[in-house]
Amino acid sequence: MKNGEPFSFAGLIDTWMNLAGEKLHTCTIITTRPNEIVGPIHDRMPVILRQEDEGIWLDREKFDADLLQSLLTPYDHEKMKAYPVPAMVGSPKNDMPECIQEIANPSLF
Repeated sequence: MKNGEPFSFAGLIDTWMNLAGEKLHTCTIITTRPNEIVGPIHDRMPVILRQEDEGIWLDREKFDADLLQSLLTPYDHEKMKAYPVPAMVGSPKNDMPECIQEIANPSLF
């Protein structure tokens, strides 16, 4: 985000038993078409929830499919920024702050 604040993705979580009888916890991030910031980088983006919509998404007592579906849209590109990062961000084995540090001169990489 341009303002540096944290943000929330729309996701789903479930706990279930596999065929071996083991309890598994699984989750997924929901994606949508990209906005103007993400489009040049990828053909989809995570659904980013507006702060005022987080409670709607998390409310387990109410289920309004149309309302929830209406939240699954690209986030306002004017509130976001993009910048080049090291290629190591592409591997899930790399989990360190350096993954998201801006590259000052990306033409050198």
